[in-house]
Amino acid sequence: MSQFKFSVGPWNIADGTDVYGPATRKPVSFEEKVRRFAELGFSAVQFHDDDAVPDISSKSEKQIVAEAKEMKALLDKYKLKAEFVAPRLWFEPQFRDGAYTAPKKEDWEHAMWRSYRSIDIAHALGCDLIVLWLAREGTLCLESKKPVHAIRQLIESLNRMLAYDKKIRIAIEPKPNEPVDRSYAGTMGHALALASMTDDPKRVGGLVESAHSIIAGLEPAHDMAFALAAGKLWSVHLNDQNGVRFDQDRIFGAENLRSVFNQVKVLMDNGYGSHGEYIGLDVKAMRASSDAYGFKHLENSMKVVELMEEKVRRLDQKAIDAFVAASDYEGLEMHILEHLLRA
Repeated sequence: MSQFKFSVGPWNIADGTDVYGPATRKPVSFEEKVRRFAELGFSAVQFHDDDAVPDISSKSEKQIVAEAKEMKALLDKYKLKAEFVAPRLWFEPQFRDGAYTAPKKEDWEHAMWRSYRSIDIAHALGCDLIVLWLAREGTLCLESKKPVHAIRQLIESLNRMLAYDKKIRIAIEPKPNEPVDRSYAGTMGHALALASMTDDPKRVGGLVESAHSIIAGLEPAHDMAFALAAGKLWSVHLNDQNGVRFDQDRIFGAENLRSVFNQVKVLMDNGYGSHGEYIGLDVKAMRASSDAYGFKHLENSMKVVELMEEKVRRLDQKAIDAFVAASDYEGLEMHILEHLLRA
């Protein structure tokens, strides 16, 4: 039994469609996803704004709040909470060259409108966390934006959200590439630097996704540690990644069990979850998986977390301290490997 509460987003259940081929599984209704999440033991659901309110930009503010309340009723039906709301600022044509860093004023204003509506939705769903994946905040053509101006515009966007509602918190989810190849905030260090430049730094923190750290060539456990040291790790997305290519969303532990062990260890060692934080999953079923196993990747990822929790509890810290005191790092290396390899 895990000591953590888990959250999951509806996008984690997909039909297998990708840029190279059509669907390989049948679509699953939103309510069926929520029902299965509850059955699997999740405590909360993660939302994009248009997960809660489809076709959001065509609706009035009153309609948006009403539909968000309907979604809250669905969550209540299955005894689930909402962890966060994230404005989806990368699909619409207005965001093709950025949202918060859009060069055109009308596009930036639309990004702010959706951000304010995301805050309204969060209220209706009963949560106070807004997650920003700064997907297109950067450039494909390096000279297309003045970077200092663009970053200041990004900070102004954060300030306006903080001013719109004095109780919301913002968690920045950094990624170094995809869909743009030159991000303005590609790592947790960038995210916390942005937080420090806002009008209310204590309400701006971070969300670490394992794969995004790996894509940046970094160790996810250290990114988590950096945010934990600052008191600003407000969520995590656990998954795995094979190298620095596109975001694969492999199940947690599929590629690097030692890294996975250390991610769970740093969370346990530092009391993550004691203030209500969730372990979020951002994993997708392999395209070759059949309909019967369309939820298995979630179950597997949760199981890996639980197995690693047990490994952390059984770790002999005194033995580690002794190896370090003797400068026997080869011994420590083998001690850890044997610990992970033993049943």
